[in-house]
Amino acid sequence: MVSTETVRRILVEGIDGVSVETVPTPVPGPGEVRVRSTIVGICGSDIHAAHGRHPFIDLPFRPGHEVVGVVDAVGEGADSGLVGTRVVVEPNLACGHCTQCFAGRYNICAELAVFGCQTPGGLTDAFTIAEDRVVPLSDDLDDRHAALIEPLATPVHAVRRADALIGGLEGKRVAVLGAGPIGLFVLLAARRAGAIVVVADLLESKRARAERLGAVGSVDPLAADAVTAAHHTLGGPADVVIDCVSRESSIAQAIDLVDKGGAVLVVGVAAGDTPVPLEKIQDREIILAGALMYVREDIQEAIDMLSDGSIPVDEFVTAEFPLERSAEAFAASADPEHVKVLITVGDRA
Repeated sequence: MVSTETVRRILVEGIDGVSVETVPTPVPGPGEVRVRSTIVGICGSDIHAAHGRHPFIDLPFRPGHEVVGVVDAVGEGADSGLVGTRVVVEPNLACGHCTQCFAGRYNICAELAVFGCQTPGGLTDAFTIAEDRVVPLSDDLDDRHAALIEPLATPVHAVRRADALIGGLEGKRVAVLGAGPIGLFVLLAARRAGAIVVVADLLESKRARAERLGAVGSVDPLAADAVTAAHHTLGGPADVVIDCVSRESSIAQAIDLVDKGGAVLVVGVAAGDTPVPLEKIQDREIILAGALMYVREDIQEAIDMLSDGSIPVDEFVTAEFPLERSAEAFAASADPEHVKVLITVGDRA
């Protein structure tokens, strides 16, 4: 149990304004559980928001949607058997009654909010959340692996969506733009689906990591021959391009990389309105689609990938900090040489 009357919680007012605030220990309401955080990942969205560049997260905010913890109390009507259970949070806060929720696509709920983005999150000693937003974990999966479930679920969903768009990825050519955590996870999920993958990134170190993780090759997107080199490596134009960068330059390059009749899937969060070469999309019958977060089946696939050894955790977790050093953790996450920075909050005892 959390024995103190107050808990620490991280407040982000800017990339240079990350501080620890003290708030009353939360009490779970009806249908809620209280979770004691053990480890929390910093997401690229957190860094964009801290810089004031995220279109859907306002400053100040209280982050933490990549959360692993232990349930230590439940509210009225919640399952008391969850007390003592390790869990990961599914942060999609959906209404449950709109058209998309009824269709099972609650990741694009009409009233979607995200825990730790539009609401206070899990970068705290303890927090409360609806019982149906926690996923129990097996002891076979340690906390460092479990911390990657949430960020892996988004690429799993994106790859599943790409697979549906073109009728299967087995043997297909895929280009991934961006070799940050999301791009690298997309690479692994696409390879698991049977695709041949090339990765583009500005940093040589990240291109090298992508090749270690199974990309058939990598390219510098700023090179004059980037598109030609990618086509040569893949053996032809890409059937699918998955854009994890989402800038004007990346979407333009994605259109040049993809084959006629192919698909471009936008996964990265653009900072705002982004020009798109519509004349090429129309002329080449290119599918342009988006992918947002995930649903429960994507979380389960992410758990399966982490459980069966498909994800080399040491290639992803590049730094760890205690909660009181969260400002340093955010600064480290802003360094493009890092992949995933974790913040340790408490232990499992």
